[in-house]
Amino acid sequence: MEMILVEILGSDWLELALRWIHVIVGIAWIGSSFLFNWMDSQFEPAEPVRPGVAGEMWMVHGGGFYRVEKYLVAPERLPRMLHWFKWEAYTTWISGFSLLAVIYFLGAPVYLIDAATPFAPPVAVLAALALLVSGWFVYDRLCRLLVGRGAPVLAALVFAWTILVAAVADALFSGRAAYVLVGAMLGTIMAANVFRVIIPNQKLAVAAMLAGERPEARLGIEAKQRSLHNNYITLPVLFVMISNHYPATFGQPYNWAILAALAAIGIGVRHFFNLRNRGRTAPWILGAAALAMVALAVVATPRAPETETGAGGEAVPFRSVAAIVKTRCAACHSAKPRYPGFDAPPKGVVFDRAGDIRAQAARIYAQAVASETMPLGNATGMTADERATLGRWIGQGASLDAE
Repeated sequence: MEMILVEILGSDWLELALRWIHVIVGIAWIGSSFLFNWMDSQFEPAEPVRPGVAGEMWMVHGGGFYRVEKYLVAPERLPRMLHWFKWEAYTTWISGFSLLAVIYFLGAPVYLIDAATPFAPPVAVLAALALLVSGWFVYDRLCRLLVGRGAPVLAALVFAWTILVAAVADALFSGRAAYVLVGAMLGTIMAANVFRVIIPNQKLAVAAMLAGERPEARLGIEAKQRSLHNNYITLPVLFVMISNHYPATFGQPYNWAILAALAAIGIGVRHFFNLRNRGRTAPWILGAAALAMVALAVVATPRAPETETGAGGEAVPFRSVAAIVKTRCAACHSAKPRYPGFDAPPKGVVFDRAGDIRAQAARIYAQAVASETMPLGNATGMTADERATLGRWIGQGASLDAE
């Protein structure tokens, strides 16, 4: 039994379970966040007018009709059943942090840092944890210092802080890990907003009502501010969740700038829908977002060099390429991987035969030459000369006959 448990913990099954849980509870959290922010923009004056009621709305879903009321501060008396929305946030953060620990902390030499990183994996893990904590601390201080001084100023400062963290993370960790850690920091901010501000303020409001007092309006205003922040942060975090599949983004020399642009696009798209929910249409926002994505694709997509055969360059023999791939890549990308922690070749890519290598020439160029995101963390120590050799071979047409 013990051996079976060890094998499960060391296989992909633990990662699969955590990732599945993370996606499920994340959908629940994001869904409720989007719903409540949408409802806040749809309330109309109550009919008939009722004391303390800010507005009401009618909805139809699943064959039933729903009437929802929103109070200016709180109802005169608490209902028998009061539903709280917090565990979606907590379980999303717990599952996400667990996934971060299993993949990036336990696999720090491969996923968290590059081979050229000057500090050891344990130090890198401590630095990553410090990043998550400091991210929340700075954000929370900014929110409290700038209360009532304008949402745009606060938003600009939080955005600038996030990009600064992205640049620092890129200098300390692998490009892939830098993106994930920025996403984890933003996710921590979102969950801490719920844990440290939204729910505590709601509990204070409930306690005041139970004591026969009227809750402070400030409590609801603060909670609403943090909820709105979470609403705008959501799309950048969702991008980070899928970013590890797209090395053309995190594999750039200035990947923090790519992340800044993508985050701005996500925030813009979210703002479009928030405006639309309030009855204001701004289609130019979506147009600008689409153009920005096209521009990023043009700038960030790696391009294989033009064919050099016949242009005077010395032909690269395939045996040299095969030796590099066998030494640096095949430990993971083989039908039977030899590298610890890999039960199957990543994404099913194998380099066991000459034809396999040639068929994946474009992928090799994009990830091992242009972006240098492979091998993961450069764990096998691929050199700059070896990358250049692969690039020249691909530029010469990726021939198998150049002997």
